[in-house]
Amino acid sequence: MDNRDVIIACDFASAEETLRFLDRFGDERPFVKIGMELYYAAGPEIVRTLKARGHKVFLDLKLHDIPNTVKKAMRVLSGLGADIVNLHAAGTRAMMEAALEGLTRPDGTRPLLIAVTQLTSTDQTALEQELLIDRPIDEVVISYAKNAAAAGLDGVVCSPLEAGKVHSACGGSFLTVTPGVRFAEGDKGDQKRVTTPAQARELGSDYIVVGRPITAADDPVAAWKRCRQEFGVC
Repeated sequence: MDNRDVIIACDFASAEETLRFLDRFGDERPFVKIGMELYYAAGPEIVRTLKARGHKVFLDLKLHDIPNTVKKAMRVLSGLGADIVNLHAAGTRAMMEAALEGLTRPDGTRPLLIAVTQLTSTDQTALEQELLIDRPIDEVVISYAKNAAAAGLDGVVCSPLEAGKVHSACGGSFLTVTPGVRFAEGDKGDQKRVTTPAQARELGSDYIVVGRPITAADDPVAAWKRCRQEFGVC
């Protein structure tokens, strides 16, 4: 799988709305993210449907539980055919190792597994005052990324602002999947640590996850193509 692309966050409330949106792309098959809203509304069948239509799928459910529960859940998710799945690095190395074991099929194949470090809606103030973590946020992200790498994972979800530091700490082949990407003139919404697609490329992001700047655009296809161009994938 190519290690640079724009992933569209399909944060829709139903399978029907999602498919209507993707029909606007004609013969194009963008990489898509299925998050909690869509998965809880449409169930696992939406993953199978999008894979059958030719889309690569990032299944963004952010599992976080005791190791045995996550292992069993990952065993189920592995059968859906998604290309990338994720969990929270805060669940500890033991949980991540169990997840990797559950995700790996009998033939040795599996989707890519990545760990969420800190959400891009979390800033230093929230980290200290609400999560009671008094270390700098980029230091926390790197520590979580190192734990994920030690557990055998393929990469992390982080802000583009931290992508280069993650690569320096964990190696160039360790993937950085980065939300918090907006066009220069766009609204940041509830994201705190954001960049433009071009800045994300310069900072070392491998994949960028873009939602509202594409899904809420008057012309989503044009917005997607602009995003890919600025990110340097077309």
